[in-house]
Amino acid sequence: MAPPAIIAPSILSADFAALGDACSRTIHQGADWLHIDIMDGHFVPNMTFGAPVVTTIRKHVDRPQTAGGKGTFDCHMMISEPKKWVTSFKGAGCECYTFHYEAAVSSTAATRPQDETSERTNPKDMIRYIHEVGMKAGIAIKPGTPVDVLYDVLDSRSENEVPDMVLVMTVEPGFGGQSFMAEMMPKVQELRKRYPDLNIEVDGGLSEKTVDQAAEAGANVIVAGSAVFGASDPGAVIQRLRDAVERRR
Repeated sequence: MAPPAIIAPSILSADFAALGDACSRTIHQGADWLHIDIMDGHFVPNMTFGAPVVTTIRKHVDRPQTAGGKGTFDCHMMISEPKKWVTSFKGAGCECYTFHYEAAVSSTAATRPQDETSERTNPKDMIRYIHEVGMKAGIAIKPGTPVDVLYDVLDSRSENEVPDMVLVMTVEPGFGGQSFMAEMMPKVQELRKRYPDLNIEVDGGLSEKTVDQAAEAGANVIVAGSAVFGASDPGAVIQRLRDAVERRR
């Protein structure tokens, strides 16, 4: 049986003029996590917000009582130097730091934004460091990245190097409002087959119309932006997304 459904609305679709209230309201409407997209204008051709904004909205949402519990901030780090920002986002209130595989294999091992080093990092180093800092670690792949690049990481003999979640992007990262890429579902299917207890997240174009495909493939962490924040009854949408996953566990 796959892990329980986790519904993580993406605040990229929330009302930025009243972001704290929007985040708090969404949790009270039934969301489990908040998915927070962090973009630096380098790894993806768009910019969003940084740790100070996360600090501000954290004041409006109660911290989870247990690891991965209700109120978890899942920070999706679409940035080129993910290791530099781990401690900043830990301090801001992030509980799950989800970085991109593609960034980890091409970035440095510097641990502060102001530092420079020629030492390189890699996904296992990143995951170990995130765990040592005290957060859950997620690893994401773009649509063009084959899923098998993750097997060496997921099969690591060191538990501290194994991610707590894999995020399979179902759109090209960088912008909201894109169409769901159903051709990414074989990646989800293969991950679920090999790692039945793994949290598998999908992000991009998820709605009541597309969630069935993702749930059938084995995804249990559902990121939805405009489908939730743009709904007349967000609570009902969150429940229907949850039901789609639970029916297929």
